[in-house]
Amino acid sequence: MKILLTGANGYVGRRLLPELLSAGHEIVCCVRDKNRLGLDKTTLEAVTIWEVDFLNSVSFEGCPTGVDVAYYLIHSMSSSTQVFDTMESTAAEHFNLYMNHIGVQQVIYLSGIVNNSTLSKHLQSRKNVEAILYQGNYNVTVLRAGIIVGSGSSSFEIIRDLCEKLPVMITPKWVLTKTQPIAIRDVIQYLMGVLLREDCYNDSFDIGGPNVLTYKQMMQLYAKTRGFRNWIYTVPVMTPKLSSYWLYFVTSTSYKLAMNLVDSMKMEVICKDNRLQRLLGIKPISYTEAIKLAFIKIEQHLVVSSWKDSLVSSAFQHNLSEFIQVPTYGCLKDEKKLQVADPERVLDNIWTIGGEKGWYYGNWMWQLRGFMDKLLGGVGLRRGRTHPTHLASGDSLDFWRVLLANREEKRLLLFAEMRLPGEAWLEFRIDEENVLHQIATFRPRGLFGRLYWYSLVPFHYFIFGGMIRNIGK
Repeated sequence: MKILLTGANGYVGRRLLPELLSAGHEIVCCVRDKNRLGLDKTTLEAVTIWEVDFLNSVSFEGCPTGVDVAYYLIHSMSSSTQVFDTMESTAAEHFNLYMNHIGVQQVIYLSGIVNNSTLSKHLQSRKNVEAILYQGNYNVTVLRAGIIVGSGSSSFEIIRDLCEKLPVMITPKWVLTKTQPIAIRDVIQYLMGVLLREDCYNDSFDIGGPNVLTYKQMMQLYAKTRGFRNWIYTVPVMTPKLSSYWLYFVTSTSYKLAMNLVDSMKMEVICKDNRLQRLLGIKPISYTEAIKLAFIKIEQHLVVSSWKDSLVSSAFQHNLSEFIQVPTYGCLKDEKKLQVADPERVLDNIWTIGGEKGWYYGNWMWQLRGFMDKLLGGVGLRRGRTHPTHLASGDSLDFWRVLLANREEKRLLLFAEMRLPGEAWLEFRIDEENVLHQIATFRPRGLFGRLYWYSLVPFHYFIFGGMIRNIGK
């Protein structure tokens, strides 16, 4: 069958796509920016790409036809703490217009568990989106999930950050809230299992794992599974704002996402029933088993997708195509060149930059810049990189975003997501004469932007000079 996959470059979408292709389905990947899809060449040849932003006005030009089923995996929780619910409603309404025009049979929506009488803004928004989708001229199947656990998921990575970095924690009282985590592989099973099943039409189902746990128990079980102990003490005085700052500075989450997460963590997220589990014959795996499976993927460098690579990990909400042409007018540059003897080995060095490997020179200065960025509300260095040797367009790389990663052209182009009084690019390129070009470009915003650049010129001399020498070795 022909399937439309929205959010194809998101955490769940990237996991679902290979399963749908393996099952022999024809896939249309629906993304805001095709440059961020980050798929390998073989997968790109197997799918069709539809570039559309559901927040923009509706235009049926280039709209796919003959689609049987659409997955709706879109949310805007990280883009704002104030109006994300309005954005989600607008996107759902526009999605309805497109699906009515295409004439799909079924829409499958991955939502959140909304069983409480009082809901957080995030969960209320998810419920509102459900109501909007039910107004479409198609059959709706809603899967309501709680915390998703898997390598690269936001919930897993936040718990991992907290437990690995803070053996002793003073925590807010919301860590005593109960939740029902579910493994990402079980989520994929449910999403696949309801395809064109008439007994799942126009109904909403809760999906969860077998364990109901508090967030405190989840952190304790994580530590036990990983072979160490942690000490967690709760206090009743930590406000939502302090809690958000606590998550923001200790983990790799953005502040906006931290605010919305804290708001939701005060609500119990527990399944009302297990109808779909019985209907599809799925036996969900335990929380501790999900952790073990996640680390198998991490240790083998087989993490398919990470929430850090999605735009939810930063305040950067523009299309990459807007920045892929490095400007020249009104820009300041630091360009260095080096003749290299072994281009392929140098490319290996370039493709492993950042993350645990570091930046080849003055890592303490990069770490200091990352710390300062966090203090200013930026992303800092905590995102690291998803894979130690592979890079694709759209990936996050510390406080950079990969705009272009083309080994055939011997070119890597990064765009800065750190807090800056301007815009910055960092490019590595090897030309036909085996000369390595390292170019830092900065487009300042006003006088302060220029003062910022010139104040760093002495540091650039050492950092960029040392970096190109060590990369070229």
